[in-house]
Amino acid sequence: MWMLILGIVLHGICYDFFFVTGQIYTNYKAADKIKSAAQGLITLATYGVGMMIGFSLAGKITDQYAEAGGHAWTNIWLTPAAIALGILVFFLVIFKDEKVSAEHLKH
Repeated sequence: MWMLILGIVLHGICYDFFFVTGQIYTNYKAADKIKSAAQGLITLATYGVGMMIGFSLAGKITDQYAEAGGHAWTNIWLTPAAIALGILVFFLVIFKDEKVSAEHLKH
């Protein structure tokens, strides 16, 4: 029972830090004229394309670590953790803190 409750708590935290923070960041970075389009794009990327890729990879990873009578759950959980770590490093290197202005979009 405690693992179920912990899973629900972690889901809420992950939702807040990923989806909500992404929406806030997008709202902060986008120029006023394109805020709604930027919010729509981030929603499509996370709830649409991102989830489709995630579900597809999760199925392949789970199938890869299937064993007689069960699964190698440690490997199943370490694989997406390694992918997430790689993405974190990518974002830390690539993203800069620059606000996009409406003037910048005209050029």
